[in-house]
Amino acid sequence: MNVAQSTIRQADLPSFSFQRNPVLIVENFWSPDERQFFREKMNRASWKSLSDLPNVREDFPNSGNWAKAEIGPESQRFLSRLQLPCVRDHIESFPDIIRRHVGFNYYSYSAGDCLLTHDDTHQGRLVESRRSPQRRIAVVTYFHEEWQPDWGGELIIYERRADRAAGSVNLVPTHCIEPRPGSLVMFTVPRFHRVCRVDPTAGQHRRLSIAGWFMTEHS
Repeated sequence: MNVAQSTIRQADLPSFSFQRNPVLIVENFWSPDERQFFREKMNRASWKSLSDLPNVREDFPNSGNWAKAEIGPESQRFLSRLQLPCVRDHIESFPDIIRRHVGFNYYSYSAGDCLLTHDDTHQGRLVESRRSPQRRIAVVTYFHEEWQPDWGGELIIYERRADRAAGSVNLVPTHCIEPRPGSLVMFTVPRFHRVCRVDPTAGQHRRLSIAGWFMTEHS
């Protein structure tokens, strides 16, 4: 699969299936008014930089100093737009679910910021004496007003090389997805990916996104 094969129109979302294609891209998923609504909420959010998040910084060294913020009550508006058949069908395909979870945050990447290659499997930390929910679908979607190709910040998705023996991870890129304003990206977990470093030519422009997961909990 590549970017063209994974990009669909909103009108075709009801027929999309993660069983057939593990990566979904929808351009212009969010209207200009919706993007402005969430940017205004981001402007009022309480942000923490990577330097303030020691556990995350340990997982992602040399990644600049991007920032993260909690989403307020507007999360309901966000989630209401993601009630898609493909999400429901993939989540419900897992057996013995006892709870379903979501977890999303605001993110801001400036010049010099990036996210190193990882596959979104949890590091195994306990939550209230039990294992964390399993991440099933990763989501990233963009709310900045403008983004130019020279500014970087692309999302790169990989798959393992089929002709290599088990051992050290050997990856080949399958998707290079530019952070176009209003676009939506979803992909099944685990799946290796990274965010390219934002170039200094971006100046004061920030790569603004909401990202997170649909998750399941099992006994």
